[in-house]
Amino acid sequence: MKSVPLTAYTRSVAGRNAVNKLRAAGRVPTVIYGGKTASQTLELNQRELDKLIAHSASENILVDLAIEGDARPVRLALVQEVQHDPISGSVLHIDFHEVSPTEKVTVMVPVETVGTPVGVKDGGVLEHVLHKLKVRALPADLPEVLAVDVSDMVLNKVLHLGEIPTPAGVEILGDKNVPVLSVAAPRTEVEATPAEGEAAAGAAEVEMIKEKKGDDAAAAPDAKKGGDKGAAKAEKK
Repeated sequence: MKSVPLTAYTRSVAGRNAVNKLRAAGRVPTVIYGGKTASQTLELNQRELDKLIAHSASENILVDLAIEGDARPVRLALVQEVQHDPISGSVLHIDFHEVSPTEKVTVMVPVETVGTPVGVKDGGVLEHVLHKLKVRALPADLPEVLAVDVSDMVLNKVLHLGEIPTPAGVEILGDKNVPVLSVAAPRTEVEATPAEGEAAAGAAEVEMIKEKKGDDAAAAPDAKKGGDKGAAKAEKK
């Protein structure tokens, strides 16, 4: 992952009201921690940050953070967490984690698929079991996304964690047998057979009830006729 330059400014204000005024002025509150120094509260230019995120494939961004007035000219840092406004989607707060270029770090990387599976062309559905994977690598080797070619996946094919390709120097952490992607049969087709069977059983049951009622109805006049004859004989006697 290539680092990109970003300028930050020291921040002295704190509290909800002060932070809201900061955002209204086109600034984004941020904090940097990690490394050998204490955490530091900063602020960023909203437009500069939006431009940076817009040109990135994911929010895994490695920056050369230049803090205005800081004794250290540049600090290498990873975007650790981004908080968005749930309505507008704008960035409310961002955390940076200072890293060393010679020490491996662990991050969550999104999985992206490339191509259309053969199984999907045959009527199947591509399912993402896991959307992000935990990887470990040197900061410069970290991928923004893990691109997986799914073109050869047939119906009922499953790609497990251990089968996901990785760039050089990158290690995927976790159980290698955990499914990540699969091509499954459409659920509507699977559910259609029981539904049709239930409908057929219901129709047969209704038909049997009708026949039973018809038999009872046919027998009723005979019984009544027999009863009338018996009553007539009794009266004659």
